[in-house]
Amino acid sequence: MKIDPAIIQFSAENVRAQMLPRVDAVQLDPVMVQKIRQRVPVFSGMSAECLGRTLALAQHFSVQANVVVCAEGEVGDAFYVLISGEVRIEKGQPPIAVELARLGPGHCFGEMALVGRHVRSATVRALKDSIIMRFDRYRVDANAESAQIIYRNIAGILASRLESSSEQLADLDGRR
Repeated sequence: MKIDPAIIQFSAENVRAQMLPRVDAVQLDPVMVQKIRQRVPVFSGMSAECLGRTLALAQHFSVQANVVVCAEGEVGDAFYVLISGEVRIEKGQPPIAVELARLGPGHCFGEMALVGRHVRSATVRALKDSIIMRFDRYRVDANAESAQIIYRNIAGILASRLESSSEQLADLDGRR
């Protein structure tokens, strides 16, 4: 019996997520919720109550430096929000992996997994010890109010990244 490689990749990401050490129950006071709402673009426009319910959907993980959070080629079913620390987005395999970006607190990654069952296009590796929130697609979709806001904000984030990539390509091509 031949197993679909996509199933193997999907399973690998879920096993990796289960192996990441969870942070003990995170209690978010109203001041912290307000800071997250102001500093994390994917939650922009949410009421404090909606954000509180949305944050309750997340799994919180503590990740040590140099640990891979999600790997290029895996099928994703979740997106992540970096609460503290720093991650590197890289394409290819070490030692010749190319750094695409570095993200700090407040940034999200892996958001294409919300739009559909996409294969991860890059690897995300912690550069520093980090705290990360993982949002499974099915949990986000189950909360219509927050899903609508998250999807709208992710569309804006992706559009901004696409515009930036287009500008970089134009610069490389010498057309600017």
